[in-house]
Amino acid sequence: MKLLSVNVGRARSAPYTSHPDGVTGIDKRPVDGPVRVAAPGPKGVGGSGLAGDTICHTRHHGGDDQAVYAVAREDLDDWERELGRPLANGAFGENLTTSGLDVSGALIGERWRIGPELVLEITCGRIPCRTFQGHMGEKGWVRRFTQKGAPGAYLRVIQPGEIQAGDPVRVVHRPDHAVTVALAFRAETTERALLPRLLAAGEALHPELLAAAREYRGNQAV
Repeated sequence: MKLLSVNVGRARSAPYTSHPDGVTGIDKRPVDGPVRVAAPGPKGVGGSGLAGDTICHTRHHGGDDQAVYAVAREDLDDWERELGRPLANGAFGENLTTSGLDVSGALIGERWRIGPELVLEITCGRIPCRTFQGHMGEKGWVRRFTQKGAPGAYLRVIQPGEIQAGDPVRVVHRPDHAVTVALAFRAETTERALLPRLLAAGEALHPELLAAAREYRGNQAV
């Protein structure tokens, strides 16, 4: 299991973004050399956890619980075959492109050590938006991505550190539950009845998704 690339993006103008200034940082490209990763601060204030990476719409993206976005190269390869075109590392706007990891099958609260220092913890899957659809240039992309059910994972920073392409990725903690990123994604998007099952992940779950699961359970109990 290793890190194939570390990808960062700069703010660029795009006709498809919902940002009021018409800019987005979704177009991320692999970089050479080490990149510092640290907790960026609360959502709405903090952006990306990666130095040099731009988050333009901090209302919906970035912050401590979405500090880093990871996608498996294997999932990009699968989409390449389906779409009939190449997808470079970073094509989904991911910060980390991995090899040998089932990212969407990982557990909420699972911790990865990347390189000698950095430790990350999985919080949730990525929900597709119209900016993502515009970036991909594929008709019905939000629906197709959702139906595929392999969203990649957002992670929070437990221990900061520097990383670079080629670093090993080691799973250093697996929690004692069965709540995967893919399950959490389905519960948040197409199968809301699954929300109570997410509570087994506890505080490791993204706070907004945890609140939604608790609310759903409360409504069912009435």
